[in-house]
Amino acid sequence: MTDETTYTPPKVWTWNKESGGPFANINRPIAGPTHEKDLPVGRHALQLYSLATPNGVKVTVMLEELLARGHAGADYDAWLIKIREGDQFGSGFVRVNPNSKIPALLDRSGPTPIRVFESGAILLYLAEKFGAFLPTEPAARAECLSWLMWQMGSAPYLGGGFGHFYAYAPIKIEYAIDRFAMEVKRQMDVLDRRLAESEYLAGTEYTIADMAVWPWYGALAKGLVYEASEFLQLGDYKHVQRWTDMIAERPAVKRGRMVNRIHGDPASQLHERHEATDFDFKTQDKLATK
Repeated sequence: MTDETTYTPPKVWTWNKESGGPFANINRPIAGPTHEKDLPVGRHALQLYSLATPNGVKVTVMLEELLARGHAGADYDAWLIKIREGDQFGSGFVRVNPNSKIPALLDRSGPTPIRVFESGAILLYLAEKFGAFLPTEPAARAECLSWLMWQMGSAPYLGGGFGHFYAYAPIKIEYAIDRFAMEVKRQMDVLDRRLAESEYLAGTEYTIADMAVWPWYGALAKGLVYEASEFLQLGDYKHVQRWTDMIAERPAVKRGRMVNRIHGDPASQLHERHEATDFDFKTQDKLATK
């Protein structure tokens, strides 16, 4: 390994320069709002404030799946939060999510609004609220929740670890890329071995575990994030590829991927969603692999 740096950490770290990279302007070592801005509120009980990153897609897929199953109470307004412009640091957003990360959900169906933040918590909240996509049999429920928590614990190594150092860091650090590439390949092997023995992650049923894992690892498997397919030899994970393709064909998944999306083919973008009629259904058959 080459000697890439002679940096020695100081005894006390201080924030005296930008971190570099495309997200440098929103990185800071403190929490709280940077400006006053109320959040918009639509007519539905569920108000979602998000962006179509993998974490955001989890929730819009869940909401569209609930609506596809006939849960009218899952109708929602999805408001766009532009994280590169710092919308997540507005005072209204911070009140819903003090961590200033998307997605954030406000449930106004009861006498007192309920805030829910962290994508895994939102999936679990909605699954319990509507009694859907979460098994009730104890062993199957435990399996589903285990894979949900696996995703929440593993994805930071994929996104903030491998993705950052491979795709976004202002300098390429061999040690960091090697370390996180090894971990991501280990995670893909974990998934591939599980999906070799099971149709879905929790068993024979499609659940919130699949909705949580698919936007991250399915997108990675298809080369839709970080442009790392060849580097990581992602085609080798045949069972992940099978599972990814199967989920991508679901109509609710196709719709969920569109919501709050601001990149890619304009036909695949629905910046905000307020009614089911906001979708242009003529484009849906084009979206499974985009």
